[in-house]
Amino acid sequence: MAFSRAEAFAPATVANLGVGFDILGLALQGIGDRAIVEFHDSPEIVITDIQGDGGQLPREPERNVASVAARAYLDHIGEKRGLKIKLVKGLPLSSGLGSSAASAVAAVMALNALAGDVFKREELLPFCLEGEALVSGYHADNVAPCLLGGIVLVAGITVDAIRALPAPERFHLALVTPDYPVPTNEARAILPVDVSLKQMIHQTGKVAQLVDALHRGDLEALGAAMEGDKVVEPARACLVPYLREVRTAAKRAGAIAVYIGGAGPTLCALCDSTRTAETVAAEMNRVYRQAEMNSSARHTKVDMAGATALQVE
Repeated sequence: MAFSRAEAFAPATVANLGVGFDILGLALQGIGDRAIVEFHDSPEIVITDIQGDGGQLPREPERNVASVAARAYLDHIGEKRGLKIKLVKGLPLSSGLGSSAASAVAAVMALNALAGDVFKREELLPFCLEGEALVSGYHADNVAPCLLGGIVLVAGITVDAIRALPAPERFHLALVTPDYPVPTNEARAILPVDVSLKQMIHQTGKVAQLVDALHRGDLEALGAAMEGDKVVEPARACLVPYLREVRTAAKRAGAIAVYIGGAGPTLCALCDSTRTAETVAAEMNRVYRQAEMNSSARHTKVDMAGATALQVE
């Protein structure tokens, strides 16, 4: 069946979950990007409009993650028509919330709907990764949960390397994002090149404890594992303003653990109820307001649905 227009939504994501650098990620309810796509007769991909980015994202198709991902899809199916793409950014840029992954996934999800669902959802992963790779390399800790939903273990960049993990019912998150962009490439450049055997043993042990805690639904053990990072957070702490103060305020308000979301500067607090997450989000936000730094805060849960086609016509 031929369609002329399709729209899709892709949720925000948080990678790493503290200790699981590049191998863990989850999707977040209530915030994300939308893409609206249309075929046109000339072979080019055109970015017709981007809303919500403050004019910061490139409009050139070879430099935009959404159009690069869409081009990979079109080339794979041998489609000669071009595409018009409109992006509606619901995510702040360089925030640690998977902004680039959401744009790539939303565009590919909409394009697949436009083409008549040529591929199953999980089969879209390679095309989405082509877009994400433009800004942060080939790793799926944001793309996989954005596309598939839930909490995922990412052991590679192919579908068979992605494993869904349980999301405990009482798993709530409070988030705060200061207005202080941290580009992913800068956050990766600051990481240590080598780690000691002792550090490696510690990190792998904490990742194992985290996965075990998810399966048992033990939030206290989960929080302890999340805060057990001895490699990445110590290196990146200088990129996240008021990390220590936010962590203290969140714990005082009832948070179980606080960790850096992806590359940062978003900070995520693990909580055991909606009420606690709401209170913690407000208290974390208060730290930045008192420091006269703009920030935004919210409370949310894991998005189990992942990217969704909103409208096809």
